Amino acid sequence: MASLTQASTALSTSFKPTLQAVSSRSSGLKSVSFSITGKRFPSLSSRPGRFQVSCSAKPETLNKVCGIVKKQLALPEDTAVTPGSKFAELGADSLDTVEIVMGLEEEFGISVEEESAQTIATVQDAADLIEKLVEKKST
Repeated sequence: MASLTQASTALSTSFKPTLQAVSSRSSGLKSVSFSITGKRFPSLSSRPGRFQVSCSAKPETLNKVCGIVKKQLALPEDTAVTPGSKFAELGADSLDTVEIVMGLEEEFGISVEEESAQTIATVQDAADLIEKLVEKKST
């Protein structure tokens, strides 16, 4: 039987959750699920040398963001735009990125601060930010 150790990590974002994870010494930390005030973040995973957190946005939000990105960049319909797609890899320059953010603001009825807009590099980043702003707006 593998011996178990308990690890605690604090994530630094606008909220300060504490992560309690159990890992096996023989297999290492593979996946962790935790909740913050009723919200679940099941896609927290660890890779050798890297720790990644993904706060997956709703599929409908991701689909809308993909559509807006395709429209703003005038991409062919068969171009694959996924949550991991980076705007730069899709051919977006800084002006295109500003236009994408403006399209997102209009579609979702939100206002994205310049500081937040500068952190958006992927479709997933945009969708996560949108859900955060929509939730903040409704409270």
